[in-house]
Amino acid sequence: MGYISILTFIVIIGLIWFYAYKRSRSVDTNTSEGYFLGGRTLKGFTIAGTIIMANLSTEQIVGQNGQSYEAGMQVMAWEVTAAIAIVLLALVFLPKYLKYGVDTISDFIEIRYDAATKRIVSSLFIITYMISFLPVVLYSGSLVFIKIFQVDKMLGVNSLTAIALIAGIIGIIGLFYLLIGGLSLSAFSDTLYGIGLLVGGLAVPVIGLMILGSGNLLNGLDSVRTSTPELLNSIGAVDSDIVPWPTLLMGMLFNNLFYWCTNQLIVQKTLAGENLKEGQKGAIYVGFFKVISAMILVFPGIIAFNMFGDALSTPDNAYPNLITAVLPEGLYGVFGAVFFGAILSSFVGALNATATLFTLDFYRPVFKKNATDRQVARAGKFVTVLVGLISVIIAPFISFAPSGLYNVVQQFNGLYSMPLLAIILLGFYSKHVTALAAKVTFVFHVVAYGLATLLLPDTHYLYILSALFFIDVILMWTIGKIKPLDQAFVFEEGNHKVDLTPWKYAKWGGAFVVICVVAMYVLFSPLGLAK
Repeated sequence: MGYISILTFIVIIGLIWFYAYKRSRSVDTNTSEGYFLGGRTLKGFTIAGTIIMANLSTEQIVGQNGQSYEAGMQVMAWEVTAAIAIVLLALVFLPKYLKYGVDTISDFIEIRYDAATKRIVSSLFIITYMISFLPVVLYSGSLVFIKIFQVDKMLGVNSLTAIALIAGIIGIIGLFYLLIGGLSLSAFSDTLYGIGLLVGGLAVPVIGLMILGSGNLLNGLDSVRTSTPELLNSIGAVDSDIVPWPTLLMGMLFNNLFYWCTNQLIVQKTLAGENLKEGQKGAIYVGFFKVISAMILVFPGIIAFNMFGDALSTPDNAYPNLITAVLPEGLYGVFGAVFFGAILSSFVGALNATATLFTLDFYRPVFKKNATDRQVARAGKFVTVLVGLISVIIAPFISFAPSGLYNVVQQFNGLYSMPLLAIILLGFYSKHVTALAAKVTFVFHVVAYGLATLLLPDTHYLYILSALFFIDVILMWTIGKIKPLDQAFVFEEGNHKVDLTPWKYAKWGGAFVVICVVAMYVLFSPLGLAK
């Protein structure tokens, strides 16, 4: 990467930070609500931007394009079908969370069940973020910088050392972001990075198709259709290693509901909204983006296969190699800044969620019950530093993971995703399910999932999750029937902290997003491009 690209990279990062810092100065980050929830001041567009960037890191960009390089558009299920879950977040889950006045997902669990169940959930989130999600984000981001900018060769070190160095730099900058501005600073910077990622991300497949079509976009698309029509089919086979089609309305749907509706990393952004209306706007905007994000996160992998064939040493190299093949060197600095924003946003978002859970669920209620608001915020900053450093240390070792990057995170989440979704849904709609039922279900699921993974190694984990979700629900409901609450549980009214007036276009917006999901599946099917 030339000096001009390096300078461009630094200038863009600096300007975005300055803009975000100026916008976030009105929020007092020395209070717990200011540090963890941005003072509940975020508007719909900002909420959408920070959710998108927290979700779309290089772990997805590299990992999913690596999967599509091998398996084609069936990988888009992770993106496109997520839009349905996001609509349900806007219309069902978020109104309930705000109505009950919670700051974290585990707060809801404590209100509905008990403190012990809450801490089980918080512990699982914290462990997952710290040893799985955060290190994978840092590793995948470092991998992209090495492939695009040849950092290892520039510094004269091996790739593992380069990964460690880049992960360390990203980690330090991420900590700097959070310690100075909390969630609000990262949210405002995420909005700009999100715009850059949308423009830059869509530019990659467009330029790639033009190269394949000798300067003509449509000729390039026709070349892909002619050469690899099977890769344009979004319907995976029953025995697919990526997304078997029967799981779309079962395991995939349940997994999406967990991630988008019960995952602290995502839900925390909507809880930081000014009111329910802004939170719903942000969620609906994200839903629409997820439909078109397949063109950024999946389709480029197919273009990479058409350019390189099966010559790549690993599928995770598909996107980095495509970038170096289609982008002029003068744009490396700009694209590097956008990628840096994607890495930083996911890292900061998960780090903030981890600190929020530990501080509000353990530090204040367990270790220092009389802590002042400022002491809570200070403890959150300490945890932020500690978890960030642990993640940086673990990141280089992700290179030894046996499967693709995206599968590392998804399969690890399977340890607790289904019982968490079950206890929240039954917490909403059953008045008699008990804390005992929740605890037993968690223990059962972890054991059952571990055994199923060991004893059924050839069975796709989405099939396993499909079955276990129903078993978890039945188990909880049965225990609740055998040993019900002495008195039906009723949520207390009037605990909400923001205005609960819904967005008047929320249902229409949700319906439009669902129609777009169906249209995308028709487009990438034998009825559309996969002829």
